[in-house]
Amino acid sequence: MPLTMNKEVFITCAVTGSGGTQDRSPHVPRSPEQIANSAIAAAKAGAAVVHCHVRDPETGKPSRKLEYYREVTERIRESEVDVVLNLTAGMGGDMIFGPTERPLPLKEEGTDMVGASERVEHVAQCLPEICTLDCGTMNFAEADYVMTNTPGMLQAMGRMMTALGVKPEIEAFDTGHLWYAKQLVADGVLDSPALVQLCMGVPWGAPDDMNTFMAMVNNVPDDWTFSAFALGRNQMPYVAASVLAGGNVRVGLEDNLWLDKGVLAENWQLVERAHNIIENLGARVIGPEEVRKKLGLVKRAPK
Repeated sequence: MPLTMNKEVFITCAVTGSGGTQDRSPHVPRSPEQIANSAIAAAKAGAAVVHCHVRDPETGKPSRKLEYYREVTERIRESEVDVVLNLTAGMGGDMIFGPTERPLPLKEEGTDMVGASERVEHVAQCLPEICTLDCGTMNFAEADYVMTNTPGMLQAMGRMMTALGVKPEIEAFDTGHLWYAKQLVADGVLDSPALVQLCMGVPWGAPDDMNTFMAMVNNVPDDWTFSAFALGRNQMPYVAASVLAGGNVRVGLEDNLWLDKGVLAENWQLVERAHNIIENLGARVIGPEEVRKKLGLVKRAPK
């Protein structure tokens, strides 16, 4: 089918993520202050949405502490820069199995399995405009790590997000995730039209080749809004690919540490480069107010 280019594009900056990148680049923010400052700089460079995880300030390891989320959101909201806040809800479903001949019990280090309410508690307290919903279970690159999101868990979390008035950003790491997302909408768990992020090239989900990408795009309902990203060296090519396919874009240090070969990036630099690519394609980069209007978002302060 012919491509239908998106002429009004929003950029999401994925500021820090939860991967083990904290020791691979000095620019990966760790503390709530660093994460907020990096998000603000990305917004100044043209990101309409900032997608935030939190980390332990000392070790850089991923965290779910409510006080870190509160500090990040408060610092961003108190800044002079307007930006749509998108908090992850992907933490709390991590299973690390034992060796292949004795997979149980699960390893204590790295395993983090909690209930739906706890996984969404920071969303309830901080009330961002958007939060993520990883729409399926998947093997990740590590040998014994499984990202776990059962249908029952997704239904429970999805209903909580909908009741809070926070728009879920459906994270589709593979074709089955997108299939189940459509079922959640059909079942009334999530509102329609939905927002979806196509996550390409994450081992071992959907590979980042164009055939797979367009298969994902062609299965997004016409009235939904989608964005897309790929990892590492393919981050910027996917800026162009997503816009040409009718979508929006995500860049940031969660997905790619490099600006050029041998040059470590900062978040604002990745946003700036994506901004230039979008405009050079003949599209316009839209800001946070236009994104709120497009997606039906409400900017709120914490309770």
